Amino acid sequence: MNASVSFKRVHEWIELIKLEHTVFALPFALSGFVLASKDHIRLDSFAWTIVAFTGARTAAMALNRVIDAEIDKANPRTKNRAIPKGMIKKRNAIILAVLSFTLMLGAASQLPVLCLELSPVAVIWLSLYSYSKRITPLCHFALGIALGGAALGGWLAAGGSLDNPSVWFLAMAVTFWVTGFDIIYACQDYDFDKQKNLHSLPSDFGINKALQISRCLHIVTVLALVIAGTYGALGVVYYLGVVLIAGALFYEQTLISVEDLSKVNAAFFNINGFVSILAFITILIDHMHCFG
Repeated sequence: MNASVSFKRVHEWIELIKLEHTVFALPFALSGFVLASKDHIRLDSFAWTIVAFTGARTAAMALNRVIDAEIDKANPRTKNRAIPKGMIKKRNAIILAVLSFTLMLGAASQLPVLCLELSPVAVIWLSLYSYSKRITPLCHFALGIALGGAALGGWLAAGGSLDNPSVWFLAMAVTFWVTGFDIIYACQDYDFDKQKNLHSLPSDFGINKALQISRCLHIVTVLALVIAGTYGALGVVYYLGVVLIAGALFYEQTLISVEDLSKVNAAFFNINGFVSILAFITILIDHMHCFG
């Protein structure tokens, strides 16, 4: 196998799990970890948190691709993905998912015991959320909750107690933020989803109403970030970050309209990657003393 063929195979697997989308949720998982580490950040636990999250997310994406393989094959937007084109077999993707969940459980065993005890909940939710669009237009919330759970997981990994309101408002912010941008993303498949009787807020209620709901969710996102910062005793740097995040989300919403969905990908990846990384950096700066 020559180098070009090897690179192509690696690229197919990277595309399968959408490795670049890790930027959406991993920073918030680490934000939860940093917030819970008020006095000192244990770098070993920090590393195990990254491993656990990577395993969980890889498994979820691999399963999603397997579960949606026939839908992806019929959808003009997704028909060239690796499984529909036969470049990766379903069986191999399932093996990757099993190995990834095993990696997640192994990493969780190195973290506080509650992380391991709650791992089955994460496995079940990540395995089943892909079916939600076959059942309800609230499927976007299923994805939002999955990524919001990453913030809770990071908090628990640092030994945080769930009786602290800060982490719940952070998880709420992530949940509504992800739900809001997933609604925008789903607008691309409006015609296809209507044709195949798949559920989403755009297909069930129309693109205009769905975008209005997305805007409301992003307003709640900003408010939840403010409240999370208040309970977490965060400083000026964090709140400056929240202001920038609010501006980014506002700009994201201006890019998309019923008449023009051409900039969905820019809104989906570039802006949301900026939001998650900025939130993590500002929280980290406010907690830099923890590394001392």
